Amino acid sequence: MEMSFRWYGNDDPVTLENIRQIPQMKGIVSAIYDIPAGEVWPYERIVELRDQIAAHGMRLNVIESVPVHEDIKMGRGRRDELIENYKETIRNLSKAGIKTVCYNFMPVFDWTRIELDAPLADGSNSLKYDEAKVKGIDPLSGELTLPGWDLSYQTDDLKEIIDAYQEISEDQLFGNLIYFLERIIPVAEEEDVLMAIHPDDPPWSIFGLPRIITGAAALRRLFDAVPSMHNGITFCTGSYGSSPTNDLFEIIDAAAGRIHFVHARNVKWTGELSFQEVSHSVHDGSLDMVGIIDKLVASGVDVPIRPDHGRMIWGETGRPGYGLYDRALGAAYLNGILDTLKR
Repeated sequence: MEMSFRWYGNDDPVTLENIRQIPQMKGIVSAIYDIPAGEVWPYERIVELRDQIAAHGMRLNVIESVPVHEDIKMGRGRRDELIENYKETIRNLSKAGIKTVCYNFMPVFDWTRIELDAPLADGSNSLKYDEAKVKGIDPLSGELTLPGWDLSYQTDDLKEIIDAYQEISEDQLFGNLIYFLERIIPVAEEEDVLMAIHPDDPPWSIFGLPRIITGAAALRRLFDAVPSMHNGITFCTGSYGSSPTNDLFEIIDAAAGRIHFVHARNVKWTGELSFQEVSHSVHDGSLDMVGIIDKLVASGVDVPIRPDHGRMIWGETGRPGYGLYDRALGAAYLNGILDTLKR
């Protein structure tokens, strides 16, 4: 697997020069963050990003992500126009040599956590989710604003979208995903681009919003509906693994040949539907990270992998979950597992 690192562009306090010093770091996972969802990514902007990364001795190997506009997710009138724009972005990415796209189909919010700097026993801090506290929060009140949320919406717009989603069932949302993929995947096949859907994070309903990419059964349904091998997944251990009912080994089997990208992180279950993110080490979390990587390798998965959310350690401050130090430790830990398995 190709060790990779998420980079948020020139505004990221973690620089490409920092990242290139991590042993065996080959790939950069990034995006063009100032283009609104639904608009075409210009080829020239993609090449500019690609070449900037190449100048530091690494390659832009995964785009994470090309956001899917809410009108596509909700099946609204503009979706065909927006899907055409998405197709053009895929063509431009392929032309620039970028062949893997991570995306998600989560309504409104990406990853959701209740605390960004919850303390751990070793003095570090990390992201935490507490179901009881989330149930007591009104997302329209302004009392909780997190990096995984689309802040481009004004409160009135957000209320309208959340209200509209109350009328959309999980089956309807899944149908809208299939509608999207039935039009996108033929272009991905033509351009040899791998589409890798990210699981819902966490994989259960929050704020009454439907969630559909939650576990092995959902993936089997997805692959039955759109059987192309270009219709694949981002295997995120921390998202799938935040639910104790998910068997990550079963998910690997269910996604045989369809895992196009791997996010590796560990979580510690703290309640029925509650968890805190910890170091990547098998000794700190509830997930068998060594066994998971072993299973991936044994299953023939050879794709970009990146250490996912890390703790804040050694006094570092920065983008929650995306500091340098603990993710670098995570990359070293994952490399150690992979090197041992290769022997």
